Amino acid sequence: MSALPTPATDTSQSSKTLRTDRQGPILSIELNTPDQGNAITETLLDELLAVLDTQDPDVRVIVLSGAGPDFCQGGDRSEYAEQLAQDPTGGGIRISGTKARRVCEALSTNAAVTIARIQGKAIGAGLALALACDLRVGAENATFRLPELALGLPTAWGGLFPRLLSEVGVARVRELILTSRAFTAQEAHAFSILQNVVPEPDLDTAVTAWAKPILRRSTTALRVNKLLFNAHGAASRLVDASGLDAELMASVLAETEYLRSQGQRRTGRLI
Repeated sequence: MSALPTPATDTSQSSKTLRTDRQGPILSIELNTPDQGNAITETLLDELLAVLDTQDPDVRVIVLSGAGPDFCQGGDRSEYAEQLAQDPTGGGIRISGTKARRVCEALSTNAAVTIARIQGKAIGAGLALALACDLRVGAENATFRLPELALGLPTAWGGLFPRLLSEVGVARVRELILTSRAFTAQEAHAFSILQNVVPEPDLDTAVTAWAKPILRRSTTALRVNKLLFNAHGAASRLVDASGLDAELMASVLAETEYLRSQGQRRTGRLI
């Protein structure tokens, strides 16, 4: 967890996929399944929603991090397969997609300032979680990737696409999505995906450097400025189709699974 100044209130909790640490006005949320690359599952989404929906109004800063070598390696594709097996029309994927959007909106519209602390890999949905945060610091050796097209998927998770266009720009986003290439922390900084890049041992120091002045700001002024950022960010988008993310993901995966099953039947193989 981030080594931030320790106020009087100090509470820590662990769940199946998260570890939270409350130190006064600072709430640290750590994705805590490092053996799975902190992959995003429905359980993780449920637990993130539970934390963010019941957040104490006195929290001024939220730090989102990942345990182990990687921040987050993206969505759990094995869970997608299980959801399709249970409902070939993609109903389960639609439900998960709606939760993903709720989580990202809870981070981006949060009254507290949200900070993503990134090391190792931030891939796909993991990158979407980071982009939903107000401030993002990455280790010098961090890497990023948008692999959805290479996996036969739309870039549609948690409102990722409009955030990418808003933060990075159309031309660069087009290149990153069409090539599905990995890119470095230095490139991510140049693209405005990261606002700061530091050696990995200095990540906590960089987070603290942001958190300290934020805690001195007027609560009302901070909340109003966040509302202004969100309002003008939304206004700069001619169309925000992120509400379709869950439908797009479910439809593409359901069709892909249907075509795969048809091909297997033609060749005499079972699903």
